[in-house]
Amino acid sequence: MGLLDKIGLKGKREPKFSDEMMDDDYVEISSSAQAPKDKGRVVVRPFIIEEFQDIKPALDSVREGYTIALLNIRPLRDKDLVELKRAVNKLKKTCDAVEGDIAGFGEDWIVITPSFASIYRGAGGPATQEM
Repeated sequence: MGLLDKIGLKGKREPKFSDEMMDDDYVEISSSAQAPKDKGRVVVRPFIIEEFQDIKPALDSVREGYTIALLNIRPLRDKDLVELKRAVNKLKKTCDAVEGDIAGFGEDWIVITPSFASIYRGAGGPATQEM
């Protein structure tokens, strides 16, 4: 059993190189062959929460650890307060699980951060609500 078999790469397609590439001392790789996403960057991403299940993409993004989620909860608040409370409880539990931070801004917005970021809650500052 070969090394590739042991690590689960058996049957994977071998890269194909043209004769022109093989004549050079190096192989040039185009930028399209690079990784599709730079995992070192932080993304601030807005979400609109109209129903309870709309929180799933936001939670998945925060779980990955590279996204600060801004959630507009006004549509759900206007529609169903019981579902809003259920959604906020789920957001808080997930935030605790990933050791992130969560806070409300005004009545319409919630921000969730992964573990590397925290939310400023200064005394006398803007109206931030502890979630």
